[in-house]
Amino acid sequence: MPELPEVEVVRRGLERWVAGRTVAETQVLHPRAVRRHLAGGEDFAARLKGHRFGVARRRGKYLWLPLADTDASILGHLGMSGQLLVQPETAPDEKHLRIRIRFDDDLGTELRFVDQRTFGGLSLHENTPDGLPDVIAHIARDPLDPAFDDAAFHTALRLRRTTVKRALLDQSLISGVGNIYADEALWRAKLHYERPTASLPRPRSVELLGHVRDVMNAALAVGGTSFDSLYVNVNGESGYFDRSLDAYGREDEPCRRCGTPIRRRPWMNRSSYFCPHCQRPPRVAA
Repeated sequence: MPELPEVEVVRRGLERWVAGRTVAETQVLHPRAVRRHLAGGEDFAARLKGHRFGVARRRGKYLWLPLADTDASILGHLGMSGQLLVQPETAPDEKHLRIRIRFDDDLGTELRFVDQRTFGGLSLHENTPDGLPDVIAHIARDPLDPAFDDAAFHTALRLRRTTVKRALLDQSLISGVGNIYADEALWRAKLHYERPTASLPRPRSVELLGHVRDVMNAALAVGGTSFDSLYVNVNGESGYFDRSLDAYGREDEPCRRCGTPIRRRPWMNRSSYFCPHCQRPPRVAA
């Protein structure tokens, strides 16, 4: 699934190409694309008509478009294969086009939601006083948010009775970090994914948070990570940070620090990639 850098790349595209435009018409072409909008596709389309989009916003992996003249927002779930594309009105429909949003202007482009696997979708929600869709009010700030509280994160990390990778993927503690960037940050920090959080001294947790930020900023600089054509930005271009990954997806390839082959282990229905020499597993008490 897309993680913070990929979602931020899409957000920036929406900010450039969609903010300030007024919706003329919305077509829902597949009911699953609005299944989280419980009132259905017709209601979704009717409630968008005539409203103006504000500047796209993001918290962690969650992306939304405020309706500037209301207290509601469209929340976008990209899922495994969802794409928000700004396309010329004359462009052929994509095979898996699910929602089309046309605008009341003469720019000649429209917003399309394309989703091959139909795990994603769009839905309309009321905003909290902070301007978040109410269904994501529980999501923590992400490490690139200027208001992220480093001290509170370090305290919460030590108090959690869990392991470090589980903590990084806990969206109520820190948002936006997924499997790929967790493995990358842990490799940079020389921490094993099963290291107990309670055993991390503050300098080590400070170092880890710094690596999380560094790897995300590096990915943002080149457009995110893409392993296939299912992640693209609003112009249909794939990210290519995968060329710079140090751990994730590099099973049996030499560690770029010590030359030891990278290992992959099953982990929570996913995989963890790590260097067995640089990232020693925690000692198990007798």
